[in-house]
Amino acid sequence: MTNKPTMTQHQTIRIHAAAPPKPDWGAACNGCGVCCAAEPCPVGVLVSGRRTGSCKALEWRDAERRYVCGVVSAPERYLGVGSGRIGQALSALARRMISAGTGCDSDAQPGD
Repeated sequence: MTNKPTMTQHQTIRIHAAAPPKPDWGAACNGCGVCCAAEPCPVGVLVSGRRTGSCKALEWRDAERRYVCGVVSAPERYLGVGSGRIGQALSALARRMISAGTGCDSDAQPGD
């Protein structure tokens, strides 16, 4: 059985007003952006060059009214590769590394 981690520090993050509410831990990702705005994942650390603060690859999509990982959706922009086979392979690798589609794993909780 996996236990839910507990966040012990407080920080202020900026989230688009139209972003969906953060799902419960373990529920499907809805693109709320809270996790990536709170801290970069291992892929984000490489792209952002930092271990704290918002990930530079966090992208807001107006048309979808959600956040996406720029490394997954546009590797050419963040990794300096073309959108061909290499870009697609790196996108797939990033998707696997961030466990896209496996459910929310962020214990960050937005305040009121």
